[in-house]
Amino acid sequence: MPVDVTPVWFMRQAGRYMSEYRALRERHSLLEVCRTPDLATEVTLQPLRRIEVDAAILFSDLLLPLEPMGVPFDFLHGEGPTIATPLRTEADLERVRCFEPREALAFVLEAIVQVKRELAGRVPLIGFAGAPFTLASYAIEGGHSSTFVHTKALMYGSPAAWHRFCERLAGIASDYLVAQIEAGVDAVQVFDSWVGALNARDYREFALPHMRRIFQAVAAHGVPAIHFGVGTGTILAELREAGGDVIGADWRIPLDEAWDRIGADRAIQGNLDPTVLLGPLDRVFAATDEVLARAGGRLGHIFNLGHGILPATPVEHVQALARYVHQQTRR
Repeated sequence: MPVDVTPVWFMRQAGRYMSEYRALRERHSLLEVCRTPDLATEVTLQPLRRIEVDAAILFSDLLLPLEPMGVPFDFLHGEGPTIATPLRTEADLERVRCFEPREALAFVLEAIVQVKRELAGRVPLIGFAGAPFTLASYAIEGGHSSTFVHTKALMYGSPAAWHRFCERLAGIASDYLVAQIEAGVDAVQVFDSWVGALNARDYREFALPHMRRIFQAVAAHGVPAIHFGVGTGTILAELREAGGDVIGADWRIPLDEAWDRIGADRAIQGNLDPTVLLGPLDRVFAATDEVLARAGGRLGHIFNLGHGILPATPVEHVQALARYVHQQTRR
């Protein structure tokens, strides 16, 4: 659909860089916010009051499906998500339960209904879910990892168990996204944040079939789907093959090169380095000009960062960036 400016939204546009979010988090844990529809609604709407973004993204966490699967987790201060008992064996993978997201994650769906009511059609609402490889890596590593040694050891050493586990994760993600669509989201994003740890051959064998299942399920419901990963410059063609109407690119590859790999018949999202926002505005604008120049004014570019807004980012820089993109691309 033609638009009068390049649309802008930011991953983690609701978060710790905003003083109102920090104030709310002084009273409530992250999981409490995610599980309380009124709080999730408030946080989802916070950036729309201060920044010229063209979409809201539901405030939630991609790990929420793990708990009803029998994999409890929590967020430790300064350390991110931590899995109490990581899955390290075939038997561990087999014990994971399936569940009905409309029941176990009903609070997420209620938040969607509330946000849609508050938005009243001003901007679209994006829902999301975590991809099988990324969810599996959190569950197996016990949290974030730089090497994914436990994940890959299970993947290579027990491929049949790996695929059964990922089939379960893909089924849950598909059901969860469909439930979000039924609740009212206008688009969905599948976060495969850590899939850049795979090369193209391994992606095709261990991830692509499960991602394709998710995107096929979403496509049947007629809403746009965004496929996002970090460090995926060498596997963008594979991400395209797996599915998604829009493919995200991070800052490690120039946007035009990424689009060539993705294909001109798909839209692209990206791809400013989030750390640029920590620098002076003239550098932010220069880096933004390069992204926009590489997009070349072609329809199908959604301006975003290559990953989420960092907590130390000045909110004024985010405000200025969104305004600048709109000013520079007005048609």
